[in-house]
Amino acid sequence: MPLALLALAIGAFGIGTTEFVIMGLLPEVASDYGVSIPTAGFLVTGYALGVMFGAPLMTVLGTKVPRKRMLMLLMGLFIIGNLLSALAPAFSVMLIGRVVASLAHGAFFGIGSVVAADLVAPHKRAGAIAMMFTGLTVANVVGVPLGTLIGQSAGWRVTFAVVAALGVVGLAGVAKLVPDVPKPEGVRLRHEVAAFKNVQVLLAMAMTVLGFGGVFAAITYIAPMMTHVAGFADGSVTWLLVLFGLGMVGGNLVGGKFADRALMPMLYISLGALAVVLALFTLTAHDRIASAVTVFLIGALGFATVPPLQKRVLDHAHGAPTLASAVNIGAFNLGNALSAWLGGVVIAAGFGYTAPNWVGAVLAGAALLLAVLSAALERRESAPAAVVAGSTAAEQRTAAVHH
Repeated sequence: MPLALLALAIGAFGIGTTEFVIMGLLPEVASDYGVSIPTAGFLVTGYALGVMFGAPLMTVLGTKVPRKRMLMLLMGLFIIGNLLSALAPAFSVMLIGRVVASLAHGAFFGIGSVVAADLVAPHKRAGAIAMMFTGLTVANVVGVPLGTLIGQSAGWRVTFAVVAALGVVGLAGVAKLVPDVPKPEGVRLRHEVAAFKNVQVLLAMAMTVLGFGGVFAAITYIAPMMTHVAGFADGSVTWLLVLFGLGMVGGNLVGGKFADRALMPMLYISLGALAVVLALFTLTAHDRIASAVTVFLIGALGFATVPPLQKRVLDHAHGAPTLASAVNIGAFNLGNALSAWLGGVVIAAGFGYTAPNWVGAVLAGAALLLAVLSAALERRESAPAAVVAGSTAAEQRTAAVHH
């Protein structure tokens, strides 16, 4: 794999850390600014919304900019946002900093996916995308726990300063290692937008929303589920999240490897198994060992879908994949927001802390049905072409005989 993928992974590590580390630092931030925990929660919501809307916005703004330069500009924006958060004198300023940092998120992963795929041979594209996303998954294993520890011991502002420094390293890596590939000729914004007319692109994005939504329906409420149902101590939640992160790392790499060999079977297996495991989580949540194993499996199966889905979007938006790739990153965050809301609804309705697992199982099952539908439509579309190709070959043989 090219060294340029390491630079993209470092940037992804910083972005993944800043996205999730705030969840462990909300009490400290709320106390420092004198706001309630729910109010401090806007720092999470604001970031997610920034990713959703920033992904297409920043990608559109960068349509006339070479991809390497755009990646550097995005890392610069990420650094500014985190420095603003670290130095913010008021809560409103910190919220602005979070939104500024989030604007880089979707476009960096979207453009980075295109760059990563172009750096390798066609049969290694999913693996290259997975290598970049490894930075995001490792962030949940190393960056988030370490950032939380730093924030709780040295102050949360130090955490965001360290994340900004990671952004500087990522920027330097992109500048040094990513080749300055010229922008494809003849590709205009209208070509990028036209990719959304492709049913397969839309189906892949819907699978992203539902499949990843299934993961976060359960994981969003892992703290109350593990402490009130499984009987873990409050301090154990951090290590359970590390276990979830380890599953993400493994699933991402396996998904990338096998998606290059058999993309749709990989999706069938991962989405189907994810739906089953989420349904079983309502039972395994009552046992410590079984629940810990289940948390790992949810991370692994959930992230096993990321490389194949991102590659499927790139394959079907060929010629102008950048905007579609970035919007698909926003789809992950839409899935997170949708599933977190639905999980809260069933808990508030009195169905208990394990109820979000059923929500997740239904969402993952719906994603599997879309995968089956997508493959069926693809076979139907390719059938006429195969018939024409077969007829042409037969005509050529006949002509050769008569000749």
